[in-house]
Amino acid sequence: MARDDAVRCLRCLLYALNLLFWLMSACVLGVAAWIRDSLNTVLTLTAHTRLEEAAVLTYSPAVHPVIIAVCCFLIIVAMVGYCGTLRCNLLLLSWYFGSLLVIFCVELASAVWTYEEPSVQRSDMISLKSRMPNYGLQRYQWLTHTWNSFQTEFKCCGVIYFTDWLEMTEMEWPPDSCCSVQYPGCARHAHYHDLSDLHQEGCGPKIYSFIRGTKQLQVLRFLGVSIGVAQILAMALTLTLLWALYYGKKSPEPDLTTIQMAQEDSALAAVDQGASAEALNFVSGRMNKLTTNTPSATASKQKEQKFEMDRLHAAA
Repeated sequence: MARDDAVRCLRCLLYALNLLFWLMSACVLGVAAWIRDSLNTVLTLTAHTRLEEAAVLTYSPAVHPVIIAVCCFLIIVAMVGYCGTLRCNLLLLSWYFGSLLVIFCVELASAVWTYEEPSVQRSDMISLKSRMPNYGLQRYQWLTHTWNSFQTEFKCCGVIYFTDWLEMTEMEWPPDSCCSVQYPGCARHAHYHDLSDLHQEGCGPKIYSFIRGTKQLQVLRFLGVSIGVAQILAMALTLTLLWALYYGKKSPEPDLTTIQMAQEDSALAAVDQGASAEALNFVSGRMNKLTTNTPSATASKQKEQKFEMDRLHAAA
């Protein structure tokens, strides 16, 4: 009874951990997709600068294709673990344990391999100004769209201040993406009437804060550590469940019917070899006991027993 309760408890814990694997893997994939969009914008603005290298070093562990593939594979492994736990199947549970071990090793190796502290200074933000003169040119429409998207999403304007646009380009006022409330011509109106309608903070400090790490990145790191701890716990529980199911069982008790039949066969052999009438009495007593203890025996079985007794009397 205690063993059955322990197995039931282990199965419930594995059910909960597999559900946790599904939820955390889905969260990792969602947050990674969210970060990847902003990361692509930052990489476009910081191309061929030290800022690009720093951004890659910071976010490559979070959006690396290996990590994305591992999370997808972990969802499948959790399904196999759920089925193996439900059916108490040795093969599925063994495959589940091995897969978790491989995934954990890949995650650990990837984290160690990709971890490196980015070296970036605030003075490196000035290099972003080299990307501003091409704004609005026909052959650099992709860069224009990137600047507009970044300034709108991060609520910033220019590199240090919105006047960077007037300094680095031939524009007379900043782009409309610098406006707090955007509409066609809003930047021109704000430039001549109310500068407070423009974003007052530059995009350089925003990019610096992004490279140093965002809240989304912290969430991904927390989820990564949580998945690793959950995997260690799941592997330990799986090994315990395997032991409880297949190595902790007691040897089955001998079947009473088998013992009785063996005793009867021995007595019959003794009678055939000329043994005393005590063997005959033993067999008769055993058959009478069987008939008494099995009231639900069929009539055909009783006839067979009677025939056997007659044969034994004749032999004696």
